[in-house]
Amino acid sequence: MMVTLLTRKDIPPWVKVPEDLKDPEVFQVQSLVLKYLFGPQGSRMSHIEQVSQAMFELKNLESPEELTEVFIYGSQNNKIRAKWMLQSMAERYHLRQQKGVLKLEESMKTLELGQYI
Repeated sequence: MMVTLLTRKDIPPWVKVPEDLKDPEVFQVQSLVLKYLFGPQGSRMSHIEQVSQAMFELKNLESPEELTEVFIYGSQNNKIRAKWMLQSMAERYHLRQQKGVLKLEESMKTLELGQYI
């Protein structure tokens, strides 16, 4: 059983202390993606916590990939649902980024072809 040191003092009312603070769901995600998910300075984080009825803690990892470890606290069902939701949102961000890069490459090729006509 994994127990982490909780650093937050503002524990939401839907998180039961101490039982919901044990065995958090944990995953890693690029820090840039979290900025997209949670907004500037984490402005949307409390809303996402409320909707998912879970609580998040973030720990920046010293890695070349600039990863952040996300700890999710709450009831077992809420932790799993919140993790799935965040991972799905992160995947959607990656897909949108790839789509944007492909459109940019396509536009660049069109511009290059246009120069020679």
